Amino acid sequence: MADVPTFDDFVVARSPSLLRTAYLLTGDWALAEDLLQTALTKCWRRWDRITEGHEPYVHRALVTTYLSWRGRRWNGELATADLPEREVGDLSARVDERAALWVALRRLPPRQRAVIVLRYYEDLTEVETARVLNVHVGTVKSQTSKALIALRLDPTLRPDGAPTLDEVR
Repeated sequence: MADVPTFDDFVVARSPSLLRTAYLLTGDWALAEDLLQTALTKCWRRWDRITEGHEPYVHRALVTTYLSWRGRRWNGELATADLPEREVGDLSARVDERAALWVALRRLPPRQRAVIVLRYYEDLTEVETARVLNVHVGTVKSQTSKALIALRLDPTLRPDGAPTLDEVR
């Protein structure tokens, strides 16, 4: 077991990537930090007993913790329209596209969002995603399909004049 990383080494090496995943799931940096901390706490308690590989185990803990939070999220804070303006230069179109993508991603149901994050942001295979979510590969495929359709039809991502699903039928 010489190749088994210590918990501290794993956290130091993987925290930036795991925090990004948590942010993609929650859409909020503060919630992402809380989510990651909670998931890592759960993993720390079992670290020496993990036999299936630490990376998939931590990803599964992150996603299952996120999915268990979906009913508990407090939405008492409201964004303000009076934010300080910053110069974005030539990147403004990219920033707008990313913002629209985040809005569309947040509209997806939690399971579909988790599948999209794991498949396309974490670059996991269908089998790895199924293992993390503890579902069948077919479920990953169907949830991915439904999520991609929803993203294609999302009004924040459609270019002006693009047909809706009703117009296509």
